Order: sequence, then C-alpha cells, then structure tokens
Amino acid sequence: MEESLLNNILEIIIQAKHKDVRAARRRIPLNQMRREAEARRDVRPFFSAFNDPGASGVNIIAEIKRASPSKGIIRQDLDPAELAAAYEQGGACAVSVLTEKDHFIGSLEDLKRARAAIDLPVLRKDFLFCDYQLYESAAMGADAVLLIARILDQVLLADLLGLASLLGLAALVEIYGGEDLENATRAGARLIAINNRNLASFKTDLDHTLRIVPLLEPEQVAVAASGIRTRDEIIRYRAAGVYNFLIGESLVRSENPSSFLKMLKGEAG
Repeated sequence: MEESLLNNILEIIIQAKHKDVRAARRRIPLNQMRREAEARRDVRPFFSAFNDPGASGVNIIAEIKRASPSKGIIRQDLDPAELAAAYEQGGACAVSVLTEKDHFIGSLEDLKRARAAIDLPVLRKDFLFCDYQLYESAAMGADAVLLIARILDQVLLADLLGLASLLGLAALVEIYGGEDLENATRAGARLIAINNRNLASFKTDLDHTLRIVPLLEPEQVAVAASGIRTRDEIIRYRAAGVYNFLIGESLVRSENPSSFLKMLKGEAG
C-alpha cells in the first residue's frame, strides 16, 4: 500500500466507524444496548492475568485477525472458533479479536464465535470512541476492550475507562508515543499496550517498546504489541522487564498456532 494512503488510513477508519455507529444506533437504540450490557453476568476476569509473569514468565494475548491495511488478507480460511481453541491449547492468557470490518475484515460475530469456543477472556480490538461501542462490546460478549489513546482526548479516555469499569470490562489502553502515555496516565489507565507500529504510517519498530517502558508509572503494566515473531525477541523484551505480549499476525500465519505459542513461551511445541 502506498505510504500516502497509509498516512491517512487512521482518519479513514475513524470516519467509517462514526458511520457504522450511527447505523448501529438506528438498528438497536442506545437505551436498549445499555440494558443488554448491564444485564451481563458472565464477564471473565482479564486484568489479573497480566499482573505478574506467571509460570512460564510470558503472558500472551493471542489475536484473531483476518487482514490489515498494510498486509491485506492474512489468512483466507480463518475460523475464529478453531483458532481461539488452538490459542487456548497453546497457553494464551487471553484472546483478542479484531472486529473492524472494512480494513481488518473483522466482525462482532467473529468475537462471539471465538468466545463461545473457549474459557479464556476475550478482548474486543477495534476503534472505540463512544459509550455506545462500550455497551455494544459488553452486550456482544467482550470481557475487555482496547482503547486507543491516539484517537481519544484525555477527558474522553477517562470517561470510557470509567464506563468500562462500571460494566465490569477491563480496558487495555494502547499508546504509541510519550504524549499518548501522558494522556493515558492522567486518565487513569493501568494496563498499557505499547504499539511498536506507528498508526500514522503503519511502520513497525521492535525497539519502540524498549524506549517507552521506562516512562511508565510503577503501577502501570506494559504489554508489548505488534511485530513480535520469535522467541529471541521475547527473550530480549523479558530482559527489559516486559513479560506481556499481544501477538497477532505471526500466530495467524502459523501452520500450527498452538505449537507456535508454546515455542514463543519457551515451552515444548
């Protein structure tokens, strides 16, 4: 994809999401969605899995992702239930599901199918910016949501963090640079995904997390995200004190996602 288009892709996605939300609100009004969300009684714990390194020293959120703006289709025959089950067998701590439809070819149906196949908590990964989307996430079965600091001002981020907490949902706040981190910290974010991929250009730098981690507050927990493919990369991050990872493309492309997960964790395949 041309760099000029990549530079605009985030704005294009957000504009499309606003249209999607308006259409969704016509189908299911806000009050109805809110009632369904508040009726949830089966939210699975998410945050606690990432407070310490665990037995293997590595916690992995394994992602279900059909496509991306920069790579196109990643896996043509992806079955979200089958892949989620393989992730659970491989020792993932949680499963992330891309639900954005236009550029990542995801859906809430993918999330529901993945969650029904496993006992792990499930994160909805999308471009979320309003209360309706959080109610929708809860009503459709998400146990956690991704909030992207780059697309939310500090006040809105704090409001969405508060609403997520009221709904019993965990929130993973994605940042890229220091300004994002500052806004996330002031908003009260604790679980911080440091994206190695610049959302403006979609270029990936595996050293980026290592530069940002020292800036986190003591109570914040880091999750390294994007571009991680090898056990050696995991070991390098571990040496810097990072033990939580969100891994998608390399797992989705793997011929045996369960064995690949075990390899990344340093366990027998």
